[in-house]
Amino acid sequence: MDFLQLLFTDYTVRTVALGAAVLGMASGSLGTFAMLRRQSLLGDAMSHAALPGVILAFMLTGSKSPLVLVIGAAIAGVIGTLFMLAITRYTKIKEDSALGIVLSVFFGFGLVLLTFLQRNPDARQAGLNTFLFGQAATMLVRDIVTMVVLGGIALVILILYWKEFKLLSFDRDFGASLGYPMTYLDILLTSLLVIAIVIGLQAVGVVLMSAMIVAPAAAARQWTNRLGLMTGMSAVFGAIAGVSGSLISSLQSGFSTGPVVVLVISGIVIFSLLFAGNRGIIWSWIRQQRRRRILRLETVLSNMFKLAEQHEDLTHPHSRLVLRAMDHGRGGVEASLKALEEQGWVKRIEGDQWSLTPAGIEEARQFARQS
Repeated sequence: MDFLQLLFTDYTVRTVALGAAVLGMASGSLGTFAMLRRQSLLGDAMSHAALPGVILAFMLTGSKSPLVLVIGAAIAGVIGTLFMLAITRYTKIKEDSALGIVLSVFFGFGLVLLTFLQRNPDARQAGLNTFLFGQAATMLVRDIVTMVVLGGIALVILILYWKEFKLLSFDRDFGASLGYPMTYLDILLTSLLVIAIVIGLQAVGVVLMSAMIVAPAAAARQWTNRLGLMTGMSAVFGAIAGVSGSLISSLQSGFSTGPVVVLVISGIVIFSLLFAGNRGIIWSWIRQQRRRRILRLETVLSNMFKLAEQHEDLTHPHSRLVLRAMDHGRGGVEASLKALEEQGWVKRIEGDQWSLTPAGIEEARQFARQS
């Protein structure tokens, strides 16, 4: 069976891929603002904080309906967010420390509740522990509908408050001076991030969900400096990782979809770090080598012009050894002379003697004027 045909012929693969794509788009878009606000740990804290909400929702209702569990996770995530904001506002504790406190306390409370349920002979609690690492293969169409509705609401609110969220992310004080309720906007944006997190708990799980928040945005940041384009690319990268991870995990039994999706988005991040035209390590190295080569050429040409000025004839030849001595051991004089000869700016006279051409003299004068 063709690799891509699984999307159209296999119900489970199609359902899981659609859910992972929705998750990738929502978390990627909203994760852009978390990363730009230097709140990458927020996704990790909120995903861990959602666990007790899932358990309490089941304990109170006795239902494992996706909507019920998602609502419970969302409420717990919002409460965790409010706790974090209160800690940073009313104490001297820094934001990263507050996130660590919320993460550990809520996650610990969730594990205690989960352990209590597992010791309870009630069989209805079976499967709740899958929220730790996710179990995308168990998603049904109604789960996808829930994800689409909640994710769609989050994205619509993001679009409606686009200008305000930009101010919040880049110049909070300026936004406050214009009269915008920045604290309210902070809570709203964080709540949207909580929505993106809770809809992905079943697919990716509490432990790995933070990667779906941070990784797409980190990859998109390497390619562009524009917020709108970065947000769109982050959503696309998240969707690609979701669909690709679902297809790859379906080819081998025993492969969990969540970890494979995270590995795929991690691969996208690594590729972006290496090859992105804006900040990629490889292209930056190539540009740096090109600049060094140009600098060496200009240095050799300038040195030849300085020597030529000591003579009445500016085309007076000079030894390569003299040019090497003027270069203070930087090296590359021979390669630079050959490159300058290809440009038609210098020529070999005889043996190891080199002289400027009329074009080289003019180029050296222009370079001297610019310097």
